Amino acid sequence: MKTKPLPPVYALRAFESAARTGSFTLAAEELSLTQSAVSKHVKTLEAFFERKLFVRQGPKLNATPQALMFAAGLRRGFRQIEEACTLFRARHDVLRLKAPSTLTMRWLLDVLAAFRKTDPGFEVQITSVWMDVDTVDFLSEPYDCAILLGAGRFGEETHCAKLFDEWLIPICSRALAPTARSNLANCELIHPSPDRRDWRRWLKATGQSASVDITRGQVFDMLEQGMAAAAAGHGISIGDLALCAGAIEARQLVLPFKTAVASGDAYYLICPEDSDKAQQVQTLHAFLESRMPKLTYPDIQFKTQR
Repeated sequence: MKTKPLPPVYALRAFESAARTGSFTLAAEELSLTQSAVSKHVKTLEAFFERKLFVRQGPKLNATPQALMFAAGLRRGFRQIEEACTLFRARHDVLRLKAPSTLTMRWLLDVLAAFRKTDPGFEVQITSVWMDVDTVDFLSEPYDCAILLGAGRFGEETHCAKLFDEWLIPICSRALAPTARSNLANCELIHPSPDRRDWRRWLKATGQSASVDITRGQVFDMLEQGMAAAAAGHGISIGDLALCAGAIEARQLVLPFKTAVASGDAYYLICPEDSDKAQQVQTLHAFLESRMPKLTYPDIQFKTQR
């Protein structure tokens, strides 16, 4: 099928500006053109589409309703082109990293602070994002790499390197630990995800699904909120053992149970397969591997789900 030709981009740009500002004069000033040039560009488009784009009402020139819709579409397109150009000319000495909020707060910020001191020759700009399901689209999002929680399947055109597994375990304040151990069924549960998946996984793996009603309790959006609520004594939450390590060592949280359950997910550093910043991502990955969160708990039983 033969592709239909497009009108000149400079004519489209002039028309969009004139329609948005409602003035050929203002459009000319915005684009550093003459008013006559803007008028000629508009006439070029009118000839191309064989329809009027503006109507004169006395001294005022107004875009037709159809032309206004056309201009709005062009505006969205120009914005996408500008974003693509910004990404393309992004500095090579900056690595833009997307990461989940709790991982950032509980581990990554400190690690990146140490990484900068090694003078790696490039800067890591981190964007901390809440994601119910961790995803990234390198074609539409302004990132060079990302750390995501998942099963290691992030698309055929991506390269991923595993960092560490997610191990789920109940967490609470020191005051609530005895009650949790003796009667978990009557404790106030804290769910760090809206689908309550973390408690469901842990209870199933430890054989307590029938005795604990997970429809009860307070629901939050992320692990960080669940950890904060648990530390404040509002109930028993589920945490990622690796990300809770600092709070456990600081005695802000305790582990009422000694069984950690593998969620089946892990944190991965991923980037596009053909990334021109692959060497920088590899350098970052090597450093992250040298600073993994603590998972050395001699009294903890690590259990995989059946």
